[in-house]
This record gives sequence, structure tokens and C-alpha cells, in this order.
Amino acid sequence: MKRIILLIITAFLHQALAAQESLRFEPSEWNFGTILETDGRVSHTFTGENVGDTPLVILDVVTTCGCTAPTFSKQPILPGGKTSITVTYDPANRPGAFDKELWVYSSERKRVATLRVRGNVTPRPKSIEELYPVDAGGGLRLSATLCTFAYLYPGRMMQSALGFVNDSRRTIRLDLQPVAESGLLKVEYPRQIAPGERGQINLAYLIPAGNPRYGTLRDALEVEVDGRGNGTTLVAHGIGVDLPPAETVSALPKAEISENFIKFGPVRRTGAVQRRELTLSNTGSADLIVRAVENEGHVAVSLAPGQRLAPGDSARIEVSLDPSKQEYGVLSEHVVVITNDPARPMRRLRVTAIIEQ
Repeated sequence: MKRIILLIITAFLHQALAAQESLRFEPSEWNFGTILETDGRVSHTFTGENVGDTPLVILDVVTTCGCTAPTFSKQPILPGGKTSITVTYDPANRPGAFDKELWVYSSERKRVATLRVRGNVTPRPKSIEELYPVDAGGGLRLSATLCTFAYLYPGRMMQSALGFVNDSRRTIRLDLQPVAESGLLKVEYPRQIAPGERGQINLAYLIPAGNPRYGTLRDALEVEVDGRGNGTTLVAHGIGVDLPPAETVSALPKAEISENFIKFGPVRRTGAVQRRELTLSNTGSADLIVRAVENEGHVAVSLAPGQRLAPGDSARIEVSLDPSKQEYGVLSEHVVVITNDPARPMRRLRVTAIIEQ
């Protein structure tokens, strides 16, 4: 039996190899070398020969990227006959090295050849508007207005930066006025910025090791140039969680929630309070501790910070919706649960409802 299977596999491989060799391109690879993004599209024509004993028709040439476009003929290629495939590569907005394969399929839906193009794209110089797309007013431009820090750990400083440029011909004065404060964000930036000067606004979070904060930390700073603002606000946020344990710790908690999507469906605004239940379980080998529970105010959640589950235990979570306190239409909210599960400390639950008359 093993010998029969081996013969079948061998025959299949011979057929596949024969199909691959029926249309031969020499060379089958082309290196465009270094090209300039500003020069636009580049093309190369591959010449192939039908080395089989039957006519062949190219059905399609499949590429791995929309940046690579093939042009070919669907005319039959007689044995010994030749055909050509022109491959065009578009370097626009694709700086750096590239290596793309193209698969040639016959009318019998078999891959009969593989082509490859490669090269390296020298990027075009970007304009000030592209590098700093946010117009903060008064000649100040910013690279972005949002800094996302992901997880923030007690005792570990997390840093990020936003770029700026003074696109005016005069020195400007920069001020960042707090709109929302966590009390844990440190911001450093120059108060005076010379014409044409570029630099960074540095932001850093540090949760004290002896006084951990759990859940969402959010800070908002209104940008003012020469005492005036145009509504531009810088926002920094992260999620405070426990410091990951040392690798030597073997007993760890693990949080499992029975549902991630809670659907209340259509609900009459004059109707009764709606309730849904789900379960939080600790499938790990150490106590699971609920660190924070956050929502956007449309629903109430029975789970409370500080709740502790021993290994193997579960807790019922009730999510309730009072339709009389909602606006008509579609309601969509997220409930965030932070635990001391080191592998996945944050769980985000989505809640939806349709409030009707």
C-alpha cells in the first residue's frame, strides 16, 4: 500500500513539474535595480517558449500585489512557439526594497510558470504638508495629534513624541493648555519655535510603582500659538495594568469571559430595564483580580473592581440597559474589563441595542 501511495505521489509530482516546464522563461526573474519613486512606473518584458508538445493558452497571470500589473496575449502558443509577458511595477508610495512573484496559469487552470521582479525604490522627497499634515494654526504644523501608549505598567516610564515644524517666517510661541488630565503625563516642548524649525513634543507616562492606576489614562492638551488656538487638541492615552510577572512565576491567573458581544436587539424606549448575563471564569492557577471596569454610561455592569476569583471559580456578570434613559436609534457601547491576567489584561465587550418608540 505504501508503495502504491508513493507511486501516485511521484506521478502527481511529475505531472506538476511537466506543467511548470511547459512554458519556459529565460530569465524568469528581473531586477530593476534602484529606481526613483518620482520616475513613475517601470516595465520589463519576459519572453517564454512553449517547450511542451501541445498548444498552450495563457489564461491568467496572478500577482501578489496591486502594484504589479502584467500584460499578455491569450493567443495559442504552438509547441516551440514564443510569447511575451510585460510586467509593470508602480513605485508610487512604496519606498524601499520589493520582491514580487507572478504566477502564470494555462487555460487548463494549471500553473505553468513563475516570474519574479525585484528592486529598490528611492523615495521621493515629501512636502511639509505630507510630513506634518495637521495645521495647528499660526504657522505650526504637527505630524499627528494622537499618542497611543497601549499598556502602561507601574514603575515603567513609557515615552512617545509628536513632530512639529514652524512653517511661517516668524518666531512663534507655543503653549499646551490641559483640557483633561490624568496627573501622570509629563510633557516637554519648546516655548519658542524659530522660523523653519523642526522638533518634537515629548510625552511620557509614569505610573508610580507603589501607587498603581488601572484602566484608561487619558490626557488632552489644547494647542495655542501666540495665545490663540484653532481647535487642535493633542490626546494621549494608555491602559494601566499590572507589571508582567517574572519568567520564573509558574502560577498565573487566566481570565475567560463567556461572551464578547452582547446584543439587546430592538428595545422600546418605554419598556422595562433589559438584562443580559455572562460569566467571568478563572481558568488559571492563581487568584484572578478584577482591577477596573469601564463603560460609556449607557449600560450598568454588576462586576466591580477588587473582585477576586480563585482558580477554577466563576462569577456572574449582569449587564443592564434602561431604555428610558437612551436616545432613539442605534446604541453601541464598549465595556472594558481589566484584570491581573498577564497574558491578556484587557477585555473589551461590545454592547448594542436599537431603541425604538
